[in-house]
Amino acid sequence: MEALDALLNRVSVPRLTEPAPNAAQREALFLAALRAPDHGQLRPWRFLTIEGQGREKLGELFAEAVQAKGDATQAALDKARAMPLRAPLLIVVIARLQEHFKVPQIEQRLAAGCAAHGILIAAHAQGIGAVWRTGDMAFDAHVHEGLGLEANEEVIGYLYVGTPLGEPRTAPVLETAQYVSAWGE
Repeated sequence: MEALDALLNRVSVPRLTEPAPNAAQREALFLAALRAPDHGQLRPWRFLTIEGQGREKLGELFAEAVQAKGDATQAALDKARAMPLRAPLLIVVIARLQEHFKVPQIEQRLAAGCAAHGILIAAHAQGIGAVWRTGDMAFDAHVHEGLGLEANEEVIGYLYVGTPLGEPRTAPVLETAQYVSAWGE
């Protein structure tokens, strides 16, 4: 697939099934992530892969986080446990924030987000389905601790990756004029 085609036609694919990407496909996903813009070459990111029984373990961690908030219903706990089971592979994108005289932390977060986007584009280019999710579990301190995050790390998102269930939708056509304007003329 041509690069511009991948950029113009990528869509989120939330309905996923087995199989997960193979080793060569995964390597391409992560190589694409590592090409993200990176002022200062800080490489302010890291990635966790979660699959197999690890998904159930993550579901339990999510349920613990929901329970800790108090008054959790059984339905809320069941939903939390099921969240990681929506795809055969989850990639947790983590920003590793550093003190730097020239590169503010917001720029480092954006670089980690670009790395996540690189994974999504590389997945689409290979015919792999993927969707980026956040929600409460991306910001929960108990979940961060359970995933082994350091104090300077943040979850940027959970990328759910697998084989699309059915044909992915067509990307909507957007008019650039609604988002682009000239300044200073």
